[in-house]
Amino acid sequence: MPIGTAMSVGLVGLKANAIQMQAFISPGLPYFSIIGLPDASLSEARERVKSACQASGFSWPETRVTVNLSPASLPKRGSSHDTAIAVSVLSAANVITHNCLENTVVLGELNLDGSVLPVTGVLPIALYARKHGIERTIVPQQNLEEAQLVEGLNVTGIRHLGELIELMGGDAKYRINRSGLVSGQTADDKAGLAPTLGDMAEVIGQERTKWALEVAAAGGHHLLMTGPPGSGKTMLASRMPGIMSPLDEQEQLEVASIRSLCGTLPNYGITDIPPFEAPHHTSSTAALVGGGSGIAVPGAITRAHRGVLFMDEAPEFSPRTLQTLREPLESGYVALSRSKGTTYYPANFQLIMAANPCPCGFGYGDGSRCTCKEKDRIRYFSRLSGPILDRIDIQVEVPPVERLTVQNSEKQITSAQMRKTVETARRTAQERFTESHWTCNAQASGTWLRANTSKAALALIDQALEHGRLSLRGADRTLRLAWTLADLSGKTSPGRGEMMQGIALRTRE
Repeated sequence: MPIGTAMSVGLVGLKANAIQMQAFISPGLPYFSIIGLPDASLSEARERVKSACQASGFSWPETRVTVNLSPASLPKRGSSHDTAIAVSVLSAANVITHNCLENTVVLGELNLDGSVLPVTGVLPIALYARKHGIERTIVPQQNLEEAQLVEGLNVTGIRHLGELIELMGGDAKYRINRSGLVSGQTADDKAGLAPTLGDMAEVIGQERTKWALEVAAAGGHHLLMTGPPGSGKTMLASRMPGIMSPLDEQEQLEVASIRSLCGTLPNYGITDIPPFEAPHHTSSTAALVGGGSGIAVPGAITRAHRGVLFMDEAPEFSPRTLQTLREPLESGYVALSRSKGTTYYPANFQLIMAANPCPCGFGYGDGSRCTCKEKDRIRYFSRLSGPILDRIDIQVEVPPVERLTVQNSEKQITSAQMRKTVETARRTAQERFTESHWTCNAQASGTWLRANTSKAALALIDQALEHGRLSLRGADRTLRLAWTLADLSGKTSPGRGEMMQGIALRTRE
């Protein structure tokens, strides 16, 4: 018998790789084997594929069936290859013609009744198919809208393996569940709801903190807010995406690809709103940076790529978990090494942290309400180590609101107004960094900043270094802050005033 072929695409992190399926039906005792480094879920495809083929009217051969997944050295995982494996066997058995799936990617998990279930990661796979000139992509019907987000790609959705057999010119006998829902899924689950953004005008007072958030959004700077409970830290942080510059087309696809891999894209679609992730302070290191056996899966810092990672009650996170942020904050990606290889995920996010001044939360002002011992206060805030704090550009105190005053909404600055200011500052920075390909001041190199900042402004940095108020890393981060402040003020470069403001924002003075 001839060898049947089909093509699927596998993901290692966000990197896509073409997987060629080769099926061979040979004489021997009945046996079905899948070779080529499949994981446990892919090895179990034997029973799913066999049952699905029989549910489509195909009489499974009572002989030896071998399916090879090429390249054999690449680990394969997940159930998204089920349909391609079934098609390769059907091709080897002459149920469909051998060349009908040439230059075609086939995706989908198979149920025992032959129905095709949705899979994750369809968007990055579709982008890979378009990039490499693959003519056609066949996906589960429930993934059709996601795959059609990629323009210029011929996409077909199927609900049952029998539909694919008929599509390829074969004969099939099958029944379809017309509800279009996966078992256990409700219509409300299928629809999904994207989160709504609050408005900065809803936050009473805290004008200085709002201004600090505007500076952070304009320059891509990390920020720490310290203040008593109920002062509005969480409200302010949750509104940060609403004042950030909208994502461009490439950034939208990056964010959507990550959400597709995590299975959350139907809740969002492709949007220009930056993502917002707020892991609980009891989250493990693996939940934050990513983990799992075999091939690591994305964590919160990857889901926050191009957006905001908000760590509320930051000192309550375990010290080990906090320390894992150091490398991603500098490099913009996370490398996760596991038994089956190293996976790289993007992690270019803005870190927003919130903390109380002490364990009881009332160690502000004269501290008369504080019930903490001095050693407890020191131990509490020391969890935010020096290396972590040195990577935070802006540190701002959030005082308690002393008066509940109903203010005229027309006088309150809104998120839309702040976003316009941020967009103007971002455009100024992008025009300045056209040749360097930096998109914001937080990405600019210290060499460029020192070479293009006036000596009068740099003298203030030297003074701060001499008095130990800044580290060398802190000096470069202060320079970036000063350039952001200059962009917000409409100046071509920072002067002494912007530099003094930058030092004050960094050192909480």
